[in-house]
Amino acid sequence: MEAKAHVKYLRISPRKVQIVCDLIRGKSADEAAAILMHTHKAASEHLLKLLKSCRANAENNFEMDPEKLYVAQVYTCPGPILKRMMPRARGGAARIKKRTSHITMVLAEKE
Repeated sequence: MEAKAHVKYLRISPRKVQIVCDLIRGKSADEAAAILMHTHKAASEHLLKLLKSCRANAENNFEMDPEKLYVAQVYTCPGPILKRMMPRARGGAARIKKRTSHITMVLAEKE
């Protein structure tokens, strides 16, 4: 049995989120929370909140044992890109891409 949680339209680049996702994949839920609390990346704050939500889903909706939970899957997908313009020399303009992410986390029980 698995418990899932999603966060969508997060205003951070998927490349930056993927670095932090790689740190916690396969770890126990408690160990993943400790890693996220001590990681100095912008995505770690959002992933910690997502981990807490996923853990609550596992305990309340699926009646899973919180001691046996581990991060079975965590991945990020690119969301829509906000396209903005920045003034440049001689009346020109350059496009700025403000990227968004969709993050999915799956917790499962160790047997």
